[in-house]
Amino acid sequence: MQNLQNLLFAAIGGVLMGLTPAPFGHWWLAWIALIPLWMLAQKLKVKDAIAMGAMWGLCYHGMALFWITSVHPMTWMGVPWWNSFAIATIVWLLITGWGAVLSGLWAGGMALLTPRLNVTSRVIIACAMFSGLEIVWSWGPLYWTSLGYTQSPHDLLLLQISRLSGQQTMTAAIVTVNGLLAETLLQKTWRDRPMFFKLFKQWRYAIAAISLLSAIAIYGGWEMNSDRMASTNEQAIKAGIIQGNFPNALSVQPRGWEIAVNNYTKGYEKLAQAGTEMIVTPETAISFLYPDYDPRREPFDRIVEKYRVPVWLGSFGRTRNQNAEDPNNYTNSLFLIDGSNKIFGQYDKVRLVPVGEYIPFKAILGSLIKRLSPLKGEVEAGLSEQLVDTPWGRFIVGICYESAYPANFRFQTAAGGKLILSASNNSHFASYMSAQHHAQDVARAIESDRWAVRATNTGYSGFVDPNGRTIWLSDVNTYETHAETVYLRTTKTLYVLWGDWLTPLLCITSIAIYAKYRFKT
Repeated sequence: MQNLQNLLFAAIGGVLMGLTPAPFGHWWLAWIALIPLWMLAQKLKVKDAIAMGAMWGLCYHGMALFWITSVHPMTWMGVPWWNSFAIATIVWLLITGWGAVLSGLWAGGMALLTPRLNVTSRVIIACAMFSGLEIVWSWGPLYWTSLGYTQSPHDLLLLQISRLSGQQTMTAAIVTVNGLLAETLLQKTWRDRPMFFKLFKQWRYAIAAISLLSAIAIYGGWEMNSDRMASTNEQAIKAGIIQGNFPNALSVQPRGWEIAVNNYTKGYEKLAQAGTEMIVTPETAISFLYPDYDPRREPFDRIVEKYRVPVWLGSFGRTRNQNAEDPNNYTNSLFLIDGSNKIFGQYDKVRLVPVGEYIPFKAILGSLIKRLSPLKGEVEAGLSEQLVDTPWGRFIVGICYESAYPANFRFQTAAGGKLILSASNNSHFASYMSAQHHAQDVARAIESDRWAVRATNTGYSGFVDPNGRTIWLSDVNTYETHAETVYLRTTKTLYVLWGDWLTPLLCITSIAIYAKYRFKT
Protein backbone atom coordinates (compact mmCIF):
# COMPACT_ATOMS: atom_id res chain seq x y z
CA MET A 1 0.00 0.00 0.00
CA GLN A 2 2.84 2.37 0.87
CA ASN A 3 4.54 1.68 -2.47
CA LEU A 4 1.31 2.48 -4.29
CA GLN A 5 1.02 5.77 -2.43
CA ASN A 6 4.63 6.62 -3.27
CA LEU A 7 4.07 5.81 -6.94
CA LEU A 8 1.00 8.04 -6.95
CA PHE A 9 2.96 10.86 -5.29
CA ALA A 10 5.73 10.55 -7.91
CA ALA A 11 3.17 10.40 -10.71
CA ILE A 12 1.56 13.64 -9.48
CA GLY A 13 4.94 15.38 -9.81
CA GLY A 14 5.43 13.99 -13.31
CA VAL A 15 1.96 15.11 -14.37
CA LEU A 16 2.64 18.61 -13.04
CA MET A 17 5.80 18.77 -15.14
CA GLY A 18 3.86 17.39 -18.11
CA LEU A 19 1.52 20.37 -17.85
CA THR A 20 4.35 22.88 -18.43
CA PRO A 21 4.82 22.70 -22.23
CA ALA A 22 2.17 23.11 -24.93
CA PRO A 23 -0.71 22.42 -25.19
CA PHE A 24 -1.12 23.38 -21.50
CA GLY A 25 1.64 25.95 -21.05
CA HIS A 26 1.57 26.09 -17.24
CA TRP A 27 5.32 26.80 -17.12
CA TRP A 28 5.32 27.86 -13.46
CA LEU A 29 4.53 24.28 -12.37
CA ALA A 30 8.11 23.30 -13.27
CA TRP A 31 9.28 25.10 -10.12
CA ILE A 32 7.34 22.70 -7.86
CA ALA A 33 6.91 19.55 -9.98
CA LEU A 34 10.16 17.91 -8.84
CA ILE A 35 9.35 18.28 -5.13
CA PRO A 36 7.56 14.90 -4.76
CA LEU A 37 10.42 12.97 -6.37
CA TRP A 38 13.03 14.83 -4.31
CA MET A 39 11.20 14.02 -1.06
CA LEU A 40 10.78 10.36 -1.99
CA ALA A 41 14.44 9.98 -2.94
CA GLN A 42 15.49 11.10 0.54
CA LYS A 43 13.57 8.37 2.36
CA LEU A 44 13.54 5.36 0.01
CA LYS A 45 16.07 2.70 -0.85
CA VAL A 46 17.89 3.04 -4.14
CA LYS A 47 15.82 0.44 -5.99
CA ASP A 48 12.54 1.97 -4.87
CA ALA A 49 13.76 5.49 -5.70
CA ILE A 50 14.62 4.37 -9.23
CA ALA A 51 11.06 3.08 -9.64
CA MET A 52 9.66 6.42 -8.39
CA GLY A 53 11.91 8.33 -10.79
CA ALA A 54 10.82 6.14 -13.68
CA MET A 55 7.16 6.78 -12.83
CA TRP A 56 7.79 10.53 -12.70
CA GLY A 57 9.56 10.38 -16.08
CA LEU A 58 6.86 8.27 -17.72
CA CYS A 59 4.24 10.84 -16.77
CA TYR A 60 6.28 13.89 -17.75
CA HIS A 61 7.81 12.70 -21.01
CA GLY A 62 4.75 10.68 -21.97
CA MET A 63 2.53 13.76 -21.72
CA ALA A 64 4.99 16.20 -23.30
CA LEU A 65 5.79 13.88 -26.21
CA PHE A 66 2.32 12.51 -26.89
CA TRP A 67 2.26 14.54 -30.12
CA ILE A 68 4.49 11.85 -31.62
CA THR A 69 1.46 9.59 -31.92
CA SER A 70 -0.24 12.15 -34.20
CA VAL A 71 1.98 10.98 -37.06
CA HIS A 72 -0.59 8.17 -37.29
CA PRO A 73 -2.22 7.34 -39.67
CA MET A 74 0.46 7.10 -42.34
CA THR A 75 -1.80 5.44 -44.88
CA TRP A 76 -1.04 8.25 -47.36
CA MET A 77 2.53 6.92 -47.40
CA GLY A 78 1.35 3.42 -48.15
CA VAL A 79 1.68 2.18 -44.56
CA PRO A 80 -1.31 0.04 -43.52
CA TRP A 81 -3.46 1.53 -40.72
CA TRP A 82 -2.53 -1.01 -38.04
CA ASN A 83 1.15 -0.93 -38.97
CA SER A 84 1.06 2.85 -38.80
CA PHE A 85 -0.53 2.67 -35.34
CA ALA A 86 2.15 0.23 -34.20
CA ILE A 87 5.02 2.40 -35.49
CA ALA A 88 3.67 5.57 -33.84
CA THR A 89 3.06 3.78 -30.53
CA ILE A 90 6.46 2.06 -30.49
CA VAL A 91 8.31 5.31 -31.16
CA TRP A 92 6.34 7.19 -28.48
CA LEU A 93 6.99 4.44 -25.92
CA LEU A 94 10.70 4.25 -26.78
CA ILE A 95 11.29 7.97 -26.39
CA THR A 96 9.15 8.18 -23.26
CA GLY A 97 10.92 5.14 -21.82
CA TRP A 98 14.34 6.67 -22.43
CA GLY A 99 13.29 9.79 -20.54
CA ALA A 100 11.98 7.61 -17.71
CA VAL A 101 15.35 5.83 -17.50
CA LEU A 102 17.11 9.16 -17.01
CA SER A 103 14.80 10.41 -14.25
CA GLY A 104 14.99 6.98 -12.64
CA LEU A 105 18.79 7.16 -12.61
CA TRP A 106 18.63 10.63 -11.10
CA ALA A 107 16.28 9.55 -8.29
CA GLY A 108 18.39 6.45 -7.63
CA GLY A 109 21.54 8.57 -7.48
CA MET A 110 19.88 10.95 -5.04
CA ALA A 111 18.88 8.03 -2.79
CA LEU A 112 22.37 6.56 -2.95
CA LEU A 113 24.53 9.66 -2.56
CA THR A 114 22.70 12.48 -0.80
CA PRO A 115 20.54 11.50 2.24
CA ARG A 116 23.37 12.00 4.76
CA LEU A 117 24.76 15.18 3.25
CA ASN A 118 23.88 18.73 4.23
CA VAL A 119 21.32 20.56 2.11
CA THR A 120 23.83 22.68 0.18
CA SER A 121 25.82 19.61 -0.84
CA ARG A 122 22.62 17.77 -1.71
CA VAL A 123 21.46 20.55 -4.01
CA ILE A 124 24.81 20.79 -5.81
CA ILE A 125 24.94 17.04 -6.43
CA ALA A 126 21.30 17.01 -7.55
CA CYS A 127 21.98 19.75 -10.11
CA ALA A 128 25.15 18.04 -11.33
CA MET A 129 23.37 14.72 -11.86
CA PHE A 130 20.32 16.16 -13.63
CA SER A 131 22.35 18.45 -15.87
CA GLY A 132 24.89 15.72 -16.58
CA LEU A 133 22.20 13.21 -17.51
CA GLU A 134 20.59 15.74 -19.85
CA ILE A 135 23.93 16.36 -21.57
CA VAL A 136 24.42 12.61 -22.11
CA TRP A 137 20.83 12.47 -23.37
CA SER A 138 21.56 15.22 -25.91
CA TRP A 139 24.35 13.14 -27.44
CA GLY A 140 21.75 10.69 -28.75
CA PRO A 141 18.88 10.88 -31.24
CA LEU A 142 15.98 11.13 -28.77
CA TYR A 143 16.35 14.57 -27.15
CA TRP A 144 13.52 17.06 -26.75
CA THR A 145 12.07 17.46 -23.24
CA SER A 146 14.86 19.03 -21.21
CA LEU A 147 13.70 20.67 -17.97
CA GLY A 148 15.01 23.99 -19.26
CA TYR A 149 12.74 24.03 -22.28
CA THR A 150 9.62 23.94 -20.09
CA GLN A 151 9.99 27.70 -19.53
CA SER A 152 9.93 28.66 -23.20
CA PRO A 153 8.35 30.68 -24.71
CA HIS A 154 6.42 32.13 -21.75
CA ASP A 155 8.96 32.74 -18.97
CA LEU A 156 11.28 35.03 -20.92
CA LEU A 157 12.45 36.97 -17.86
CA LEU A 158 13.99 33.93 -16.16
CA LEU A 159 15.07 32.31 -19.44
CA GLN A 160 17.69 35.01 -19.92
CA ILE A 161 20.04 33.09 -17.59
CA SER A 162 20.52 30.54 -20.37
CA ARG A 163 22.92 33.09 -21.86
CA LEU A 164 25.34 32.16 -19.10
CA SER A 165 25.74 28.43 -19.70
CA GLY A 166 22.98 27.38 -22.07
CA GLN A 167 19.89 25.30 -21.40
CA GLN A 168 21.49 23.52 -18.45
CA THR A 169 21.57 26.82 -16.55
CA MET A 170 17.79 26.81 -16.46
CA THR A 171 17.68 23.09 -15.67
CA ALA A 172 19.99 23.64 -12.70
CA ALA A 173 17.87 26.58 -11.50
CA ILE A 174 14.68 24.49 -11.64
CA VAL A 175 16.32 21.62 -9.74
CA THR A 176 17.71 24.02 -7.13
CA VAL A 177 14.40 25.76 -6.43
CA ASN A 178 12.51 22.45 -6.26
CA GLY A 179 15.15 21.06 -3.94
CA LEU A 180 15.10 24.01 -1.55
CA LEU A 181 11.30 23.94 -1.36
CA ALA A 182 11.36 20.17 -0.79
CA GLU A 183 13.90 20.58 1.99
CA THR A 184 11.60 23.13 3.62
CA LEU A 185 8.85 20.52 3.69
CA LEU A 186 11.21 17.80 4.92
CA GLN A 187 12.31 19.68 8.04
CA LYS A 188 11.36 17.88 11.23
CA THR A 189 10.60 21.19 12.94
CA TRP A 190 7.28 21.22 11.08
CA ARG A 191 6.10 18.65 13.60
CA ASP A 192 6.73 21.03 16.47
CA ARG A 193 5.14 24.32 17.40
CA PRO A 194 8.11 26.62 17.04
CA MET A 195 8.59 29.88 18.82
CA PHE A 196 8.56 33.02 16.69
CA PHE A 197 12.38 33.23 16.65
CA LYS A 198 12.54 29.78 15.06
CA LEU A 199 10.46 30.77 12.06
CA PHE A 200 13.43 31.99 10.02
CA LYS A 201 15.26 28.72 10.55
CA GLN A 202 12.19 26.81 9.48
CA TRP A 203 11.73 28.87 6.30
CA ARG A 204 15.37 29.49 5.42
CA TYR A 205 15.43 27.16 2.41
CA ALA A 206 12.22 28.61 1.00
CA ILE A 207 13.69 32.09 1.50
CA ALA A 208 16.82 30.95 -0.37
CA ALA A 209 14.65 29.67 -3.25
CA ILE A 210 12.76 32.95 -3.49
CA SER A 211 16.03 34.90 -3.31
CA LEU A 212 17.48 32.83 -6.16
CA LEU A 213 14.41 33.44 -8.32
CA SER A 214 14.58 37.15 -7.54
CA ALA A 215 18.25 37.32 -8.53
CA ILE A 216 17.51 35.51 -11.82
CA ALA A 217 14.63 37.89 -12.50
CA ILE A 218 16.84 40.95 -11.87
CA TYR A 219 19.44 39.59 -14.28
CA GLY A 220 16.71 38.83 -16.82
CA GLY A 221 15.34 42.35 -16.54
CA TRP A 222 18.76 43.80 -17.25
CA GLU A 223 19.24 41.53 -20.29
CA MET A 224 15.84 42.45 -21.68
CA ASN A 225 16.61 46.16 -21.63
CA SER A 226 15.67 47.15 -25.19
CA ASP A 227 18.10 50.07 -25.39
CA ARG A 228 21.07 47.86 -24.57
CA MET A 229 19.96 45.27 -27.12
CA ALA A 230 19.34 47.78 -29.90
CA SER A 231 22.80 49.31 -29.46
CA THR A 232 24.44 46.09 -30.66
CA ASN A 233 22.29 45.53 -33.76
CA GLU A 234 24.21 45.71 -37.01
CA GLN A 235 23.05 45.28 -40.63
CA ALA A 236 19.28 45.16 -41.14
CA ILE A 237 17.61 42.71 -43.54
CA LYS A 238 13.99 42.73 -44.61
CA ALA A 239 13.23 39.02 -44.52
CA GLY A 240 10.12 37.27 -45.77
CA ILE A 241 8.55 33.94 -44.83
CA ILE A 242 6.26 31.75 -46.94
CA GLN A 243 4.11 29.32 -44.96
CA GLY A 244 2.88 27.06 -47.74
CA ASN A 245 0.31 25.09 -45.71
CA PHE A 246 0.86 22.05 -47.89
CA PRO A 247 -0.46 18.78 -46.35
CA ASN A 248 2.08 15.98 -46.50
CA ALA A 249 -0.59 13.63 -47.76
CA LEU A 250 -0.54 15.53 -51.07
CA SER A 251 3.22 15.23 -51.45
CA VAL A 252 2.91 11.79 -53.05
CA GLN A 253 0.38 12.94 -55.64
CA PRO A 254 1.10 14.76 -58.93
CA ARG A 255 -1.73 17.21 -58.18
CA GLY A 256 -0.11 17.86 -54.82
CA TRP A 257 3.23 18.77 -56.38
CA GLU A 258 1.44 21.30 -58.57
CA ILE A 259 -0.24 22.88 -55.53
CA ALA A 260 3.07 23.15 -53.64
CA VAL A 261 4.88 24.81 -56.55
CA ASN A 262 1.95 27.21 -57.07
CA ASN A 263 1.80 28.17 -53.37
CA TYR A 264 5.49 28.98 -53.12
CA THR A 265 5.63 30.68 -56.52
CA LYS A 266 2.71 32.95 -55.57
CA GLY A 267 4.21 33.68 -52.14
CA TYR A 268 7.65 34.43 -53.56
CA GLU A 269 6.26 36.93 -56.07
CA LYS A 270 4.21 38.71 -53.40
CA LEU A 271 7.19 39.10 -51.06
CA ALA A 272 9.56 40.09 -53.87
CA GLN A 273 7.18 42.85 -54.97
CA ALA A 274 6.97 44.01 -51.33
CA GLY A 275 10.69 44.74 -51.30
CA THR A 276 12.04 41.88 -49.22
CA GLU A 277 15.77 41.24 -49.46
CA MET A 278 15.65 37.55 -48.49
CA ILE A 279 12.87 34.95 -48.52
CA VAL A 280 12.73 31.74 -46.48
CA THR A 281 10.68 28.65 -47.29
CA PRO A 282 10.08 25.67 -44.98
CA GLU A 283 11.83 22.32 -44.88
CA THR A 284 11.15 20.33 -48.10
CA ALA A 285 8.92 23.13 -49.41
CA ILE A 286 9.37 21.94 -53.00
CA SER A 287 10.56 18.40 -52.54
CA PHE A 288 12.33 17.69 -55.84
CA LEU A 289 16.03 16.96 -56.11
CA TYR A 290 17.99 20.21 -56.37
CA PRO A 291 19.84 21.57 -58.38
CA ASP A 292 18.71 18.98 -60.94
CA TYR A 293 16.28 20.41 -63.48
CA ASP A 294 12.70 19.32 -62.94
CA PRO A 295 9.89 20.60 -65.21
CA ARG A 296 7.45 20.39 -62.29
CA ARG A 297 9.44 23.10 -60.47
CA GLU A 298 9.76 25.35 -63.52
CA PRO A 299 7.15 28.00 -62.51
CA PHE A 300 9.04 28.62 -59.27
CA ASP A 301 12.42 28.70 -61.03
CA ARG A 302 11.11 31.26 -63.54
CA ILE A 303 9.71 33.62 -60.89
CA VAL A 304 13.03 33.55 -59.01
CA GLU A 305 14.87 34.32 -62.27
CA LYS A 306 12.51 37.26 -62.82
CA TYR A 307 12.90 39.00 -59.44
CA ARG A 308 16.33 37.71 -58.35
CA VAL A 309 15.52 38.07 -54.65
CA PRO A 310 17.60 35.41 -52.83
CA VAL A 311 15.44 32.61 -51.45
CA TRP A 312 16.18 29.73 -49.11
CA LEU A 313 14.57 26.77 -50.86
CA GLY A 314 13.73 23.74 -48.77
CA SER A 315 14.38 20.70 -50.96
CA PHE A 316 16.41 17.50 -51.30
CA GLY A 317 20.02 17.40 -52.45
CA ARG A 318 22.72 14.89 -53.23
CA THR A 319 24.95 13.96 -50.32
CA ARG A 320 28.17 15.95 -49.95
CA ASN A 321 29.52 13.55 -47.34
CA GLN A 322 32.37 11.58 -48.87
CA ASN A 323 32.03 9.01 -46.10
CA ALA A 324 28.34 8.44 -46.74
CA GLU A 325 27.09 4.89 -46.32
CA ASP A 326 25.42 5.07 -49.73
CA PRO A 327 26.55 7.73 -52.26
CA ASN A 328 23.06 7.61 -53.80
CA ASN A 329 21.40 8.75 -50.57
CA TYR A 330 19.96 12.25 -50.52
CA THR A 331 20.03 15.09 -48.00
CA ASN A 332 17.29 17.23 -46.49
CA SER A 333 18.66 20.67 -47.35
CA LEU A 334 18.18 24.42 -47.62
CA PHE A 335 19.62 26.07 -50.75
CA LEU A 336 20.15 29.83 -51.06
CA ILE A 337 19.50 30.70 -54.72
CA ASP A 338 18.59 33.77 -56.77
CA GLY A 339 17.82 32.32 -60.21
CA SER A 340 21.37 32.70 -61.52
CA ASN A 341 22.14 28.96 -61.53
CA LYS A 342 24.48 29.49 -58.57
CA ILE A 343 24.04 28.20 -55.04
CA PHE A 344 25.09 30.96 -52.63
CA GLY A 345 24.64 28.89 -49.49
CA GLN A 346 23.62 25.37 -48.54
CA TYR A 347 22.86 23.55 -45.32
CA ASP A 348 22.26 19.81 -45.03
CA LYS A 349 20.26 18.60 -42.04
CA VAL A 350 22.44 16.87 -39.44
CA ARG A 351 20.01 15.72 -36.74
CA LEU A 352 17.56 13.45 -38.54
CA VAL A 353 14.13 12.43 -37.27
CA PRO A 354 14.15 8.83 -35.97
CA VAL A 355 12.00 6.49 -38.09
CA GLY A 356 10.85 9.42 -40.27
CA GLU A 357 14.25 9.89 -41.94
CA TYR A 358 16.29 6.97 -40.68
CA ILE A 359 15.90 3.87 -38.53
CA PRO A 360 17.27 4.31 -34.98
CA PHE A 361 18.92 1.33 -33.31
CA LYS A 362 18.96 -0.28 -36.73
CA ALA A 363 20.52 -3.52 -35.46
CA ILE A 364 17.55 -3.98 -33.09
CA LEU A 365 14.62 -2.24 -34.79
CA GLY A 366 15.63 -2.35 -38.44
CA SER A 367 13.93 -5.60 -39.39
CA LEU A 368 10.79 -4.75 -37.37
CA ILE A 369 10.35 -1.29 -38.95
CA LYS A 370 10.96 -2.68 -42.42
CA ARG A 371 8.26 -5.30 -41.88
CA LEU A 372 5.80 -2.65 -40.71
CA SER A 373 6.58 -0.04 -43.35
CA PRO A 374 6.92 -0.38 -47.14
CA LEU A 375 9.11 2.75 -47.38
CA LYS A 376 12.59 2.36 -48.82
CA GLY A 377 15.75 4.39 -48.42
CA GLU A 378 16.99 6.82 -45.81
CA VAL A 379 18.05 10.44 -45.67
CA GLU A 380 21.80 11.01 -45.36
CA ALA A 381 22.87 13.22 -42.45
CA GLY A 382 24.87 16.33 -43.30
CA LEU A 383 28.34 16.98 -41.93
CA SER A 384 28.18 17.76 -38.21
CA GLU A 385 30.28 20.93 -38.32
CA GLN A 386 28.84 22.79 -41.30
CA LEU A 387 29.22 26.54 -41.60
CA VAL A 388 26.90 28.47 -43.89
CA ASP A 389 28.26 31.60 -45.56
CA THR A 390 25.94 33.96 -47.42
CA PRO A 391 26.22 37.35 -49.18
CA TRP A 392 25.30 38.93 -45.80
CA GLY A 393 27.85 36.97 -43.79
CA ARG A 394 27.66 33.71 -41.88
CA PHE A 395 24.26 32.41 -40.77
CA ILE A 396 23.16 29.89 -38.13
CA VAL A 397 20.89 27.28 -39.73
CA GLY A 398 18.78 24.47 -38.32
CA ILE A 399 16.21 22.21 -39.95
CA CYS A 400 13.26 20.82 -37.99
CA TYR A 401 14.34 18.45 -35.20
CA GLU A 402 17.68 20.26 -34.81
CA SER A 403 15.95 23.04 -32.87
CA ALA A 404 16.14 20.82 -29.77
CA TYR A 405 19.96 20.64 -29.90
CA PRO A 406 21.56 23.81 -28.45
CA ALA A 407 25.12 22.67 -29.22
CA ASN A 408 24.46 22.80 -32.99
CA PHE A 409 23.41 26.44 -32.77
CA ARG A 410 26.17 27.38 -30.35
CA PHE A 411 28.86 25.96 -32.67
CA GLN A 412 27.64 28.02 -35.61
CA THR A 413 27.24 31.16 -33.49
CA ALA A 414 30.73 30.86 -32.02
CA ALA A 415 32.08 30.53 -35.57
CA GLY A 416 30.59 33.90 -36.53
CA GLY A 417 26.92 33.22 -37.28
CA LYS A 418 24.88 36.43 -37.23
CA LEU A 419 21.27 35.32 -37.74
CA ILE A 420 19.30 32.13 -37.00
CA LEU A 421 17.29 30.48 -39.77
CA SER A 422 15.01 27.63 -38.76
CA ALA A 423 12.99 25.68 -41.33
CA SER A 424 10.62 22.85 -40.51
CA ASN A 425 7.69 20.82 -41.78
CA ASN A 426 5.39 19.85 -38.92
CA SER A 427 2.25 19.21 -40.95
CA HIS A 428 2.03 15.55 -39.95
CA PHE A 429 1.93 16.34 -36.20
CA ALA A 430 -0.60 17.89 -33.82
CA SER A 431 -0.60 21.68 -33.64
CA TYR A 432 0.77 21.73 -30.10
CA MET A 433 3.93 20.07 -31.40
CA SER A 434 4.40 23.19 -33.52
CA ALA A 435 4.03 25.29 -30.37
CA GLN A 436 6.71 23.21 -28.64
CA HIS A 437 8.92 23.59 -31.71
CA HIS A 438 8.52 27.36 -31.58
CA ALA A 439 9.48 27.21 -27.90
CA GLN A 440 12.72 25.42 -28.78
CA ASP A 441 13.70 28.12 -31.29
CA VAL A 442 12.86 30.88 -28.82
CA ALA A 443 15.30 29.27 -26.37
CA ARG A 444 17.99 29.06 -29.07
CA ALA A 445 17.56 32.77 -29.89
CA ILE A 446 18.08 33.75 -26.24
CA GLU A 447 21.13 31.52 -25.70
CA SER A 448 22.78 32.81 -28.87
CA ASP A 449 21.63 36.46 -28.55
CA ARG A 450 20.45 36.35 -32.15
CA TRP A 451 17.35 37.18 -34.17
CA ALA A 452 15.58 34.07 -35.45
CA VAL A 453 13.51 33.58 -38.60
CA ARG A 454 11.23 30.51 -38.45
CA ALA A 455 9.64 29.21 -41.65
CA THR A 456 7.30 26.25 -41.31
CA ASN A 457 4.91 24.48 -43.64
CA THR A 458 1.75 24.64 -41.51
CA GLY A 459 2.78 26.81 -38.52
CA TYR A 460 3.98 28.24 -36.32
CA SER A 461 6.18 30.45 -38.50
CA GLY A 462 7.55 33.58 -36.90
CA PHE A 463 10.19 36.15 -36.12
CA VAL A 464 11.90 36.15 -32.72
CA ASP A 465 14.18 38.81 -31.26
CA PRO A 466 17.38 38.07 -29.25
CA ASN A 467 15.48 38.24 -25.95
CA GLY A 468 13.00 35.60 -27.11
CA ARG A 469 10.12 38.00 -27.78
CA THR A 470 8.00 36.80 -30.69
CA ILE A 471 7.64 39.78 -33.04
CA TRP A 472 5.17 37.97 -35.29
CA LEU A 473 3.65 34.50 -35.20
CA SER A 474 1.53 32.83 -37.87
CA ASP A 475 -1.64 30.88 -37.33
CA VAL A 476 -1.68 27.09 -37.71
CA ASN A 477 -2.86 25.31 -40.86
CA THR A 478 -3.09 28.53 -42.88
CA TYR A 479 -1.34 29.81 -45.98
CA GLU A 480 0.57 32.95 -45.05
CA THR A 481 3.36 35.27 -46.14
CA HIS A 482 4.94 37.86 -43.90
CA ALA A 483 7.95 40.16 -43.87
CA GLU A 484 9.84 41.76 -40.98
CA THR A 485 13.10 43.62 -40.54
CA VAL A 486 15.65 41.55 -38.64
CA TYR A 487 19.18 42.43 -37.61
CA LEU A 488 22.52 40.69 -37.87
CA ARG A 489 24.48 40.53 -34.62
CA THR A 490 28.04 39.65 -33.65
CA THR A 491 27.73 39.71 -29.85
CA LYS A 492 28.82 36.59 -27.96
CA THR A 493 27.14 35.45 -24.78
CA LEU A 494 29.10 33.65 -22.09
CA TYR A 495 27.48 30.44 -23.32
CA VAL A 496 28.63 31.03 -26.89
CA LEU A 497 32.18 31.79 -25.68
CA TRP A 498 32.58 29.00 -23.12
CA GLY A 499 29.82 26.53 -23.90
CA ASP A 500 28.14 24.66 -21.04
CA TRP A 501 30.77 25.34 -18.39
CA LEU A 502 28.28 25.03 -15.50
CA THR A 503 27.67 21.29 -15.77
CA PRO A 504 31.38 20.29 -15.58
CA LEU A 505 31.85 22.73 -12.68
CA LEU A 506 28.90 21.19 -10.82
CA CYS A 507 30.20 17.67 -11.49
CA ILE A 508 33.73 18.47 -10.26
CA THR A 509 32.35 20.20 -7.17
CA SER A 510 30.05 17.24 -6.48
CA ILE A 511 32.92 14.76 -6.69
CA ALA A 512 34.93 16.88 -4.24
CA ILE A 513 31.96 17.12 -1.84
CA TYR A 514 31.28 13.40 -1.88
CA ALA A 515 34.96 12.52 -1.59
CA LYS A 516 35.26 14.75 1.49
CA TYR A 517 32.21 13.09 3.02
CA ARG A 518 33.56 9.58 2.37
CA PHE A 519 36.97 10.39 3.84
CA LYS A 520 35.33 11.75 6.99
CA THR A 521 33.31 8.58 7.47
